[in-house]
Amino acid sequence: MGSFTRVFGMALLVAVIGMTFHASAQARCVGISGTADGFDQQTAISRAQDSVAQSVAGIKSQYRVRSVSLSPRKMQPQPYWRDEVTPDLYVKPDIVTSQTHTVCWHGVVSPYVCTSGARACF
Repeated sequence: MGSFTRVFGMALLVAVIGMTFHASAQARCVGISGTADGFDQQTAISRAQDSVAQSVAGIKSQYRVRSVSLSPRKMQPQPYWRDEVTPDLYVKPDIVTSQTHTVCWHGVVSPYVCTSGARACF
């Protein structure tokens, strides 16, 4: 009976250690987005994508990770001066890269406003 208890205890210990390492190895993923405006569409796109890059830098600093992988994710627009963006205001097509999904619309003050979104895993 004593050896059974010892073996069972060791097996339980190995299982707990394995679950601990497995849990720490799992990736944490969050949605990030950035909104920016511009006098032309390309400027607004570039600024919105730069805002996502700044969010990635913040994640690296806050969570002390070296690597963050991005995949495109369509996020809700974040207009500055409106409560919502109506369908007639969108500038098509959406810009989808390997890392971000960007939607643009005609702004109130600026000719173009864009929101870029991504799923960041680390």
